[in-house]
Amino acid sequence: METKLIKTGKIIDGKEILGIELTNTHGTYVKIYNYGAIINKFIVVNKQGQKQDIVLGFDDFEGYLTEEYLDGYPYLGAVIGRYANRIKNGRFTIDGIVHQLTQAKGGDCLHGGDIGFDRKVWDVLSTIDPSVTLQYVSPAGEEHFPGNLTIQLTFKLTDDNELILDFKATTDEATAINLTHHSYFNLSPDLGSIGNHHHRMPASHYLEQDDNYVVTGKLIPVEGTKHDFLGGKLINHDWDPKEGYDQTYVLDKEYGEFTLASETTEEKSGLKLSVYTTEPVAHLYTAAYLSVKNGKGGAEYHPFEAFCVETQHHPNGINIPAFPSTVLRPGETYKQTTIYKIEHN
Repeated sequence: METKLIKTGKIIDGKEILGIELTNTHGTYVKIYNYGAIINKFIVVNKQGQKQDIVLGFDDFEGYLTEEYLDGYPYLGAVIGRYANRIKNGRFTIDGIVHQLTQAKGGDCLHGGDIGFDRKVWDVLSTIDPSVTLQYVSPAGEEHFPGNLTIQLTFKLTDDNELILDFKATTDEATAINLTHHSYFNLSPDLGSIGNHHHRMPASHYLEQDDNYVVTGKLIPVEGTKHDFLGGKLINHDWDPKEGYDQTYVLDKEYGEFTLASETTEEKSGLKLSVYTTEPVAHLYTAAYLSVKNGKGGAEYHPFEAFCVETQHHPNGINIPAFPSTVLRPGETYKQTTIYKIEHN
């Protein structure tokens, strides 16, 4: 079990870009960049005894910087912040003060603004085999969010083939925060559509969205809808083949309880990915808008060739009082733990 720091030779905003390699005794290997806290590689041994990378990305760091990639930017493997998903009209109010954020196409704030935590260089605070702690200090006014926010994220790879993500954050002024990680997974050794992956989620309700995918505040029962993953099914069993899934599911749990968020398996590899979290919801995205050239090994990534399970608080919750609060105040500590666990099915 070890941690290695690898120099990329790249400097961004005066800071060196590093690759951090985590390895356990089973040969599981995870590579993370301190740019965007990107999970670049997640290599595991499948049931055929072959090493298989289960996340999408690039062979080299430069792939994340190309104009072509950023033009249709899918946030491959990056941390999302200050606020995951969408905030209606890019606006919220705390203590009577209205904050107008950077707005994306459609007028809403998406994934933290024009340049979120996914494109920031994080400082490497410490490395303890096999883990790394990264830190980013977001200044007051960044993307028009209030308060200086200090975020620490620890990645730890265990001998149980768990990749643990521990988030902590503090602020000097009341602010909105909702962090998640945006890894794109494909458990098939041949890539291709993830429609044949079997997926289960312990979620009896999903969140209604408007035409721009913004959460409205209404909870809808999954029973009798295509969103029912309670018993598990192939992802393509009920989906609209043009849209797939881009939906937030409310997990059946007590607030703050650490439980299973989803369980996904693929027959050929024999791999099972279980996601556990302290967060109240998980957003399932089956990559309808994915279009990336020159991925790993020269691969092209097409729509529905990956899935994301984005654990977080309720999107747009900062504007919906009935939802759990996403306000962080001075003296408080934001905490979140999410685990990606790999097993043979």
